[in-house]
Amino acid sequence: MLDPESLACYRRDGFLLVRSMLPASQLERWSSRFEELALEAAARPEGMVVMRDAMIARGAVTPATPLHAINKLLSFEDDPVLFEYAESPELLAVVRSLVGPRLRTISTNVFNKPPGVDGRHPLHQDLRYFALRPADAIVAAWTAIDPCRRENGCLAVIPGSHRGPLREHGSPDWDYVNRGFFAAEVPDASARVHVEMEPGDTLLFHPLLVHGSGRNKSQGFRRAISVHYASADCQRPDAEPKRAPVTRRIPDPVESTG
Repeated sequence: MLDPESLACYRRDGFLLVRSMLPASQLERWSSRFEELALEAAARPEGMVVMRDAMIARGAVTPATPLHAINKLLSFEDDPVLFEYAESPELLAVVRSLVGPRLRTISTNVFNKPPGVDGRHPLHQDLRYFALRPADAIVAAWTAIDPCRRENGCLAVIPGSHRGPLREHGSPDWDYVNRGFFAAEVPDASARVHVEMEPGDTLLFHPLLVHGSGRNKSQGFRRAISVHYASADCQRPDAEPKRAPVTRRIPDPVESTG
């Protein structure tokens, strides 16, 4: 569980970096499983999506390998290996400190960010994609599988931006933008802070936190695994037009211990 100082930091800044949360053996297992699914060496569950990078899809770049074509994998709720991440006891203990004991997942991703393409993710707020409310009862967990540096497009965040509203989002004026990547209207992008991470480090952040990532200018991949959790008490407003999310209930602590 998080101590009072860590909780205060999250409430103030909208994010919290927890070092060395998960072991290398688990990261390697999830990375290998991602490659199996991405390359169709294993059957993909129904509903799972593997996205190609926009530059590859439009023929602007020829990928060095099939993995170099893939931007990310979405919706791994029905894959038992990758979903181990969402059920990690270390992760759940911290998430429950932030949004309460009764949880469900509302978004799952493995980010691949290959070299040799644009691959930027503009500054945005994740609540743009979610219908559930309140925002304070939702949290993202984003764990580095590879070292994340400015050179390979680590996350960048604007501290305290979660205390503002859900901003207007639109398509950035870029030549190549991956599908579903929208940009928030941000008055001062220079306020962003780059969050460099080691494998196993986990960033927890509020769904209103403005964040994004840059190009991967290295020769390797920048891979990470991520889940958004919502309190089981979250509601979907009747007037909200977004589609219902794919969700999975996380067993309550009493159920998990018998």
